Amino acid sequence: MSITENVNLNDFYTVLKERHSVRAYDPSVEISREEMTEMLELASSAPSSSNLQPWRFLVIDDPSLKEKLLPIANNQQQVVDAAAVVAVLGDLKSYEQADAIYSKAVEAGYMDETTKNSFVERLQSMYGGLKPELLHQVNVLDAGLISMQFMLIAKAKGYDTVPMGGYDAVKFAEAFNLPETLKPILLIAVGKAAKPAHSTVRLPIGQITHWNNI
Repeated sequence: MSITENVNLNDFYTVLKERHSVRAYDPSVEISREEMTEMLELASSAPSSSNLQPWRFLVIDDPSLKEKLLPIANNQQQVVDAAAVVAVLGDLKSYEQADAIYSKAVEAGYMDETTKNSFVERLQSMYGGLKPELLHQVNVLDAGLISMQFMLIAKAKGYDTVPMGGYDAVKFAEAFNLPETLKPILLIAVGKAAKPAHSTVRLPIGQITHWNNI
């Protein structure tokens, strides 16, 4: 059953409160590629800089490849026990998709052809002129937005997740033959918890919020 069809789905506030980073997974649980695709598709509604959607996903669900990833991810057991690991990658050439993206906006009636052409030319010139380091910084921000959205969607579907920054990005790129234009940003393990996540606390909102000046 799809998310939109499940009228008894937990409400958004419940999903927010119940989402925790889980590191112990039931290795018998699998997630179908159809369901994973649905979750990623829903997550892709996240905002991105100039709507260039620079995120790319490498879903690792093959047991032998998860074993290959294990030492690269500092031997974190969730890599092999979770149903899958979603590698969120940033495309340094995402601006090359500007015409395809905004042509769809024209087809949908959101803008006219002249506006599209002007917009695409400006975006390709601006982003194409940035150094790779700056482009990567933009992609990291956008990857964070879609990653959080994916984790909430997974929780709404009854799955658990944990974002992982503790891995060797260079070795990951080599092991999975990534082109130079695709940079690893984050790994997300997803599956069903084998035991509850550790409870965590947050700083009081009054301690971290200021109004109009610091």
